[in-house]
Amino acid sequence: MTYRPARRLADIQPFHVVELLTRARQLEAEGRDIIHMEVGEPDFPTPKPIAEAAIAAIRQHKTLYTQALGLPELRAAISAFYRERYGATVPASRIAITNGASGALNLAFAALANPGDEWLLADPGYPCNRHILRTYEGVPRGIPVGAESNFQPTPEQVAANWNERTAGLLVASPANPTGTLLTAGQIDALAAVCRAKGGHFLVDEIYHGLTYAPKEVVLGDELDAPSACAAGDDIWVINSFSKYFQMTGWRLGWMVIPEPYVRDVEKLAQNLTLCPSTPTQYAALAAFAPETIAILEERRAEFRRRRDFLAPALEAIGFRVTARPEGAFYLYCDCSALAADSFALARELLEKAGVAATPGLDFGSNEPEKHIRFAYTTGIPRLAEAVRRLGAYFGR
Repeated sequence: MTYRPARRLADIQPFHVVELLTRARQLEAEGRDIIHMEVGEPDFPTPKPIAEAAIAAIRQHKTLYTQALGLPELRAAISAFYRERYGATVPASRIAITNGASGALNLAFAALANPGDEWLLADPGYPCNRHILRTYEGVPRGIPVGAESNFQPTPEQVAANWNERTAGLLVASPANPTGTLLTAGQIDALAAVCRAKGGHFLVDEIYHGLTYAPKEVVLGDELDAPSACAAGDDIWVINSFSKYFQMTGWRLGWMVIPEPYVRDVEKLAQNLTLCPSTPTQYAALAAFAPETIAILEERRAEFRRRRDFLAPALEAIGFRVTARPEGAFYLYCDCSALAADSFALARELLEKAGVAATPGLDFGSNEPEKHIRFAYTTGIPRLAEAVRRLGAYFGR
């Protein structure tokens, strides 16, 4: 049989950090101690109330298919969550439960992308977003962003990059790899450009909840970032139970859909996935319980302590944190004062210092050789050991 893959596969790149992770596992198998700062995954276990709800669902035989858009109870719980946490009115009828945020993006681009349509995305940005788009025959077009705009696209940049083939804009707040946020005013301004151009506006909010800077919406002792759901009912908003709710391997997310497209997404979900995992959906109902939120808020405070420890420690070594890390759990650092090639540096740090980090090559073509991402998804004692090793490697 002749090997003839689809032409689109030529544009789908692997996650380069996987090569480093594979090598890190090999070194660990050989007895080396490796500090993992490359993986974008919370190190905390899923909160106990969520796990117990899943076990109860299985014991009660709640394992049959649900509606394609998800359990009505869970959609209603998310609607209430937007109302209570963000002051945003989002009808449950516009919420689809998905197989992770990746499943939401698959459904969104399956519903919106036409062959040859261009979509604007920030560069650097999460690589899977552009690859999912390409899978549906859309054409990702990166907007180079930097420290002058806190690594977020501005309305002026979006307008300047928009052409007759442009179908829409996808942004992330908090962003990966930079951890930067969009304010409510910035979201409004970007939405206005998309409306004026007759295009779609998608906002990736999967790191919502893991924010550490003063913003518009008060939440207990902290202040949370604004949701794009409050900026208009024509905006597609994607979220996940993976990061803040610490359910990465459970593969559950959701999407807020503009009303005219709900039936389109439902038809796609019926055919592409049937429905998300039923026990996982019942587990997620417990994610919004007060006792679960209390656990999550304690962990958010711990992530903030880690960020506040690691950022100055890395800068003392010679890395420059040029993005304001206001959310997620990443520090995107300019390493050009220490090395000419971040990918080679990442390999060296793994082999010689036992520290695994993600090179900028994974996040786009905007000066990737100058940047490296450190995830603070491990405890402060391990972060301190990583800093010690990095300091020794660079002779600091």
